[in-house]
Amino acid sequence: MTYTAATQDQLLAIRVNAGIEELAQSESFAAAEPDMVEAIVEGIGQFAAGEWAPLNRVGDLEGAKLENGVVRLPVGFAEAYEAYVEQGWNAIAGPVDFGGQGLPFTLSCNVLENLGTANMAFNLLPMLSVGAIEALEHHGSREMQEKYLPKLVSGEWSGTMNLTEPQAGSDVGALRTTATPIEDGEHAGKYLIKGQKIYITWGEHDLSKNIIHLVLARLPDAPEGSRGISLFIVPKYHVKPDGTPGARNDVRCVSIEHKLGINASPTCVMSYGDNDDCIGELVGAENRGLAAMFTMMNNARINVGNQGVQIGERATQQALDYAKERIQSARAGSPDRAPVAIVEHPDVRRMLLRMKSLTEGARALLYYTAGQVDRGVLGDEAAKMRGEVLTPLIKAWGTDIGIEIASLGVQVHGGMGFVEETGAAQHWRDSRIAPIYEGTNGIQAADLVTRKLGMDDGQAVIGLTEEIARDCADEPALFALAGDCAAVARWMREEASLDDRLSGSVPFCTMLSVAVAGWQLLCQLRAVEAGASPALAATKKSTVRFFLDRIVPEAAGLKAAATAGSIGLYELETAQLLG
Repeated sequence: MTYTAATQDQLLAIRVNAGIEELAQSESFAAAEPDMVEAIVEGIGQFAAGEWAPLNRVGDLEGAKLENGVVRLPVGFAEAYEAYVEQGWNAIAGPVDFGGQGLPFTLSCNVLENLGTANMAFNLLPMLSVGAIEALEHHGSREMQEKYLPKLVSGEWSGTMNLTEPQAGSDVGALRTTATPIEDGEHAGKYLIKGQKIYITWGEHDLSKNIIHLVLARLPDAPEGSRGISLFIVPKYHVKPDGTPGARNDVRCVSIEHKLGINASPTCVMSYGDNDDCIGELVGAENRGLAAMFTMMNNARINVGNQGVQIGERATQQALDYAKERIQSARAGSPDRAPVAIVEHPDVRRMLLRMKSLTEGARALLYYTAGQVDRGVLGDEAAKMRGEVLTPLIKAWGTDIGIEIASLGVQVHGGMGFVEETGAAQHWRDSRIAPIYEGTNGIQAADLVTRKLGMDDGQAVIGLTEEIARDCADEPALFALAGDCAAVARWMREEASLDDRLSGSVPFCTMLSVAVAGWQLLCQLRAVEAGASPALAATKKSTVRFFLDRIVPEAAGLKAAATAGSIGLYELETAQLLG
């Protein structure tokens, strides 16, 4: 099927939910004028559809391959990435001092949304580079920034994030990779890195001219656990004084994983220092690496939530296309017994509207989050805090609904959806990783009910629910859901044990996510009814009403699970549970 960028809905979300016109009033983001924003959204949509979307299927079928230590991609990927770099898409929100355009993070999100909808696996390459840029911009020395940022910002070089080790999993504090100071010689002041990392996305490939690995490791005599972790830059190729790649560093890809999906994204096992000659540079202060890495991870978590929007949009478009072409059975109750397109059948219509409304709801939440992040950059501390609360919501709920939408897409196709040739199954397979990486969705929910719930003495979360309730008093279901969210938040803060909070964290995360998404969709509907064309207003009203009338009440039904406590989870002894 062909892919068409959802340009109009994106522009609506950028204007209404992110508040791009307000952002453009600041000196920092003054260039984000309406004409510029529209040109970027339309331009990246056309580029993604024309250059990256055609590679989605071949990337799934052929995948990345490791050959003699080099990961190679199917024909066409190198040219598509080169075009992406040449057209400047990687530099949209990059720092101006290092060749970036300095535009809002909101527009960077839009670039990634379009590229990822066209080709989710391929899009992981620039997504990780965006995070690496932010980590170095906030924590790297000026010398380090001048050395690495210009090529990372342009996209000529790519970046990675190296946390996970075989024995550690999500417990980053258990990592064993070491960093030994170099006292003399050519690399005096740097470090010898030694260890192995797993699940490193785009850890090795042949598309960029250098790969800049950000690696967590331990210095000698570092404290145990997460307090003893430092962050290091380890380039694939050493950088010569003139800024060009030099000799190969002692880092290699040992293998790539054979995965359920995202086959065109090489997921690498990386080995550092096999020959005791892997050179790294310390980023920031000693033993403060996790804080520096979390700058990158928080960025990545929003962008992973974006992947839920991406896969939702692509699966929805394919399902709509199939539903209008597939002729089967007469519509129930119709006097005309001629077969009709399946889009006319009530349950298929229900599935399609659910897919569309969930996708638009997640998009509204995504751009609302991005807009708060941008305001935080401008110095708005309340918005910065709001963005921190929203990050686990878009990451967890966004990726959960990505799976649901992709699964519904398979269902709309019927038996043909289970057949690989249609491509519907690829969307589900690709979507399934997103709730796992960059902190599982359970970790996101735990973050919400521990750290985020305690911010500003509880008002960071409860104040959000109260704002929704004030603005949505004319929508009974949404008003009630906001009240339920506030009640759960207060119970968790005032009565629940830590185990109780964690046991109810996932349903609460879903409740709050749906409340915010519904609120932001309502903002969109009010905006289009106030000034859009009748056709656009009718379309938006249909999806928003579906969300408010069907999805919001479902979320309210999760209150019992959110407040059920932990006792029921531990009534069985572990041995009994395991049989």
